[in-house]
Amino acid sequence: MSLALSCSGLRVTLGDREVLHGVDLQLPAGRWTALAGPNGAGKTTLLKALANLLPSHGNVQVLGRPGATWTARERARAIAWLGQGESGAEDLLVEDVVMLGRLPHQDWLGLPGSADREAVHAAMQETQCAAWRGRALGSLSGGERQRVLLARALAVQAPLLLMDEPLSHLDPPHQADWLAIVRRHVARGGTAVSVLHEISVALQADDLVLLDAGRVAHHGATADPATHRAVEKVFADRVQVHAVAGRWVALPREEPAR
Repeated sequence: MSLALSCSGLRVTLGDREVLHGVDLQLPAGRWTALAGPNGAGKTTLLKALANLLPSHGNVQVLGRPGATWTARERARAIAWLGQGESGAEDLLVEDVVMLGRLPHQDWLGLPGSADREAVHAAMQETQCAAWRGRALGSLSGGERQRVLLARALAVQAPLLLMDEPLSHLDPPHQADWLAIVRRHVARGGTAVSVLHEISVALQADDLVLLDAGRVAHHGATADPATHRAVEKVFADRVQVHAVAGRWVALPREEPAR
């Protein structure tokens, strides 16, 4: 099995609090893995540590190579990042924002080439934001902005697509579009890892990692009954996993009638 990302003994301290407590994890390449768990479980911290966006202790491997040996440029070509609540570049036009995803492939102060323009065009078509190419990022709604930032990540054309709360501000139809985009990325041989609060969406991934209090509570295939039981347990039995229309969904557990 080829690994996209792995870590052993991974610890992260933020301020005076240790958020991750010696996490061991292996994420296979060519699959979509969702990270889920209660608030404060360490999901975003783990994703950032795997992407080398936070100082950490322990061993992190990216595509089978120690994370510390990657240059910033190499890492930017290998990992496309979509964070939550990203700010800045409000005055930039949408097309220029998406073009930022091509910076790792360009020479210093070099102009975009045909490959860059083709990648940007494809990413904007895929996320349905091409119609806003001449608008400023700051003029867009939350959902429109999220689609532009996703296009920027796709324009990198990196094998690893890491996303933290990518469904923020997206309505149900565009959440379905996002699902299709992730599945196409994986079908092309890429790897996707996403932090999701939407448990029913997380259950559409290939694999699910459940975090609780800075530790991995479970890692398994989303179709595995053991994973469903782990979902219910990590959320204190306040949700229950059901099969609905051929998919697994997590619904609030009904309180017994009094």
